[in-house]
Amino acid sequence: MTIDMLFRNARLVDGRLAIIAVTDGNIVAIEQQTAAHGMAASSEIDLDGRLVVPGFVEGHVHLDTSFYGDAWRPYVPYTTGFNVGERVEIQHRNMAAAAPMETRARNQLDLCIANGSTRMRSHVMVDGSVGLKSLQTIAAVREQYRHLIDIQLVAFPQSGLLTCPGTAELLDAAFDHGADVVGGLDPAAVDRDVKGHLDIVFGIAEKRGVGVDIHLHEPGTMGLFSIEEIAARTRAHGMQGKVTISHAYALGDIPADAVRRVADTLAESGIAIMTTAPGARAFPPVLALREAGVTVFGGNDNIRDSWSPYGDGDMLRRAMMIGHRSDFRTDEELGIAFDAVTVAGAKALGIADYGLHVGARADFVTLRAAHIPEAVVAVPKGRSVYRYGVCIVRDDVLISAAQ
Repeated sequence: MTIDMLFRNARLVDGRLAIIAVTDGNIVAIEQQTAAHGMAASSEIDLDGRLVVPGFVEGHVHLDTSFYGDAWRPYVPYTTGFNVGERVEIQHRNMAAAAPMETRARNQLDLCIANGSTRMRSHVMVDGSVGLKSLQTIAAVREQYRHLIDIQLVAFPQSGLLTCPGTAELLDAAFDHGADVVGGLDPAAVDRDVKGHLDIVFGIAEKRGVGVDIHLHEPGTMGLFSIEEIAARTRAHGMQGKVTISHAYALGDIPADAVRRVADTLAESGIAIMTTAPGARAFPPVLALREAGVTVFGGNDNIRDSWSPYGDGDMLRRAMMIGHRSDFRTDEELGIAFDAVTVAGAKALGIADYGLHVGARADFVTLRAAHIPEAVVAVPKGRSVYRYGVCIVRDDVLISAAQ
């Protein structure tokens, strides 16, 4: 076997030291350190016993609306409680005075990559207020970063589908301009027409052969009704494994017996749930959903934008937050938090060549930690990131520039 690169003294998640062999950007062998003395390659790197984990999956972010690296934008409080429409208006005002979208998106990508994200799903506004301009801009940035990170783009109707004229046609057209997934937003609370909203979203998904990712902020029984309707559409269209509900706050509002019932429905429908474990807001019960067989994964969502002044682009810190807010304490539970930003995220995004095993693409991160539980609670820095077996980040510093 011809080997391009050997990584020696790699600490696996079970604590063993191993050699990882990479050829043509893929992992071709993982052998115990003591059993691999005869292996040789064109180049070698000694990882010095650092923990090696798959590249992080940033499952939900907004590259078009972040102000990271731009002038500080003070958060503007709601006047009457959580209101998507009011926040969207604030966002439009802020973006009109912001640095160019391309510059801001590049700043955010540099941040996320330096923290270890190698796969990403970004929602991008596509509606009657902005047309396809934002999508076209972010698609161009994606092309510049194609050798550093894989990015899926969701056509996101942030101003509503039915309440914003022309948005349905734009969502369909988005797939001629770089979109990969069709989005939706609060079909009951924003559009006040769950059937009409889902008719459009799933109609486009079927026509274009793409997946669905719906923002669902709706609380309590309203949100539960929308979840059940999304599940019914998913099964009717045979889209199990291709649909995500992002946030799904309602799952944190309802009693435990109702959670168990809807969790079974979600599992049967193959619907994934994305959570950020946000602030003081109730959020989906991760353990209960996973026990039912639901894929639960994480995302940073807002990174210093009009919705929140927080966010550092670090999915390992997001794993810590998911674990902390879920009161995860055992090693097994901390492993579940880590899974939400790695394997579960890859599964939800439909990524096939992911992981730390023979045949997977050699995208991985090295951490100064003895094992996964320590990594989740300590969120260590000094990370290096490898893509196709090539170092693109060394000790937290991005060393490979976008094209």
